[in-house]
Amino acid sequence: MTKGSNPCTSLIVNEGMLMKVLVSDSLAEEGVRRLESGAEVDVITNLSPEELVKKIKEYDALVIRSGTKVTAEVIKAADRLKVIGRAGVGIDNVDVEAATKKGIIVLNTPGGNTISAAEHTIAMMLTLARNIPQANAGLHKGEWNRKKYTGVEFFNKTLGIVGLGRVGAEVATRMKSFGMQILAYDPFITEERATQLGLTLVPLETVLREGDFITVHTPLTNETRNLIDEDEFKIMKPGVRIVNCARGGIINEAALAKAVAEGTVAGAAVDVFTKEPPTGNPLLESDKIITTPHLGASTAEAQVNVALAVADQILTIARGGLPTNAINMPAISPETLAVMEPYMNLAEKMGALAGQLMGSGFESLELIYSGTVAEKDIRPVTISAIKGLLGCLMGEGSVNFVNAQRRLKDMGVKLLESKTESANGYSNVITLKLNKKGTVTSIQGTVTGNKEKRIVQLNEYHTYIPSEGDMVISIIEDKPNIIGPCCVVLGEGKINIGAMHVGRIAEGKPQLMVLSIDQMVSEEIMKKLGSVPGVLSAKMVGL
Repeated sequence: MTKGSNPCTSLIVNEGMLMKVLVSDSLAEEGVRRLESGAEVDVITNLSPEELVKKIKEYDALVIRSGTKVTAEVIKAADRLKVIGRAGVGIDNVDVEAATKKGIIVLNTPGGNTISAAEHTIAMMLTLARNIPQANAGLHKGEWNRKKYTGVEFFNKTLGIVGLGRVGAEVATRMKSFGMQILAYDPFITEERATQLGLTLVPLETVLREGDFITVHTPLTNETRNLIDEDEFKIMKPGVRIVNCARGGIINEAALAKAVAEGTVAGAAVDVFTKEPPTGNPLLESDKIITTPHLGASTAEAQVNVALAVADQILTIARGGLPTNAINMPAISPETLAVMEPYMNLAEKMGALAGQLMGSGFESLELIYSGTVAEKDIRPVTISAIKGLLGCLMGEGSVNFVNAQRRLKDMGVKLLESKTESANGYSNVITLKLNKKGTVTSIQGTVTGNKEKRIVQLNEYHTYIPSEGDMVISIIEDKPNIIGPCCVVLGEGKINIGAMHVGRIAEGKPQLMVLSIDQMVSEEIMKKLGSVPGVLSAKMVGL
């Protein structure tokens, strides 16, 4: 491979040979034919785990759906495997960590079933509003009770949408035609993007308080798990109706069942569960809760779309291109990595630091490259910065080298890049600026001659900030007896301090204090730290 070539060219099979692809789950015929246009394809379904371990040695690519379990044992046996393609969204049946360690790309096809998932959400909302499943069951039993199944209209009602990704945005677009007012919560969407969609961005509490119907469309992360729980149900309108066709676990199932039983929630429609099949789930015990067995993507069109999408991505990789929906970082050539890895790592850490300090809701990201780094191909460095920024906010594994820039664009965040010769006394400098309603968080970093990564400035403070590890970053008054009490608070909490760095603008001006610590600090200790006299702000950061 030549220096500067596409980082995925290493995935091409030996020159003149076709990539060999194993399709181990049922795939729409259109997808199989598309693969056959540029690869050697075998369709062998219903393989046992032992059979798959033996077979996988022969193949460069594996196409699956939900049936095949790609375990660490399978990956270990995969001597030639370059890519695992999931015709669908979920990759719970793939050991992504094992694949990543072996340099195997894992990709999925989230866009192929967007319309199907949005339409299923609306179908569930309609059946919920008009009691259609219950009325149908009653009629089949010989009942004729129109009053019992009186429903409600959408017109002039408020729809609360939690999460404005692909599916959430499509739901919003369609529900406006019913004459609904749309309120939405999504910390990663800008006001400009919301205006384009014709809806109003509000805090989550407002969505919950004012929604007549509430539908969730977020990924399942540590931040969104049980996002709607008992306390959230307490602030909702009496008679609210809830829909979840996104991921099981976003809404606490026991709390939802209780709210329906108590009458706070008039009814719910649920397509996804924390455990599937949902044996013994309390949501199955109420006739006011409509349930379907994870049918969001179950349309003929969606199956063809995801089959074609996975085929196209695998053929792109075979030709040396980049897939559009890799969920882990693709392989990079040793030549490119040797030159750019320090800058990429530094930029990713700077992005993660900025994201943790500012939080969500930023409107623009600016990257300024100065000195020798400005002479290089800075595209992977920019993507690494975005990956670090969004990864710490959107959940581990949700943002990667391939999809980071697209995610930033989908959020409506402006990306600005520039190059300058001046490097402020360093041979190279990367400056990252995050703008949120006029408030700017600015971070500067450099790579030394021995490839050491250093963060050398935070906003107006020139100091040393470690590029990895846990730390507490505080702004303190410039006077005696503040640093000591902060250290006492951490010591009483059995938090060991490994290093301390202080940045000072001028005498009498607030100082920056960075304490490197051996472990994350609890919220309780952080509150105590923030209450120390003279501490103006304190933030826990992990890099």
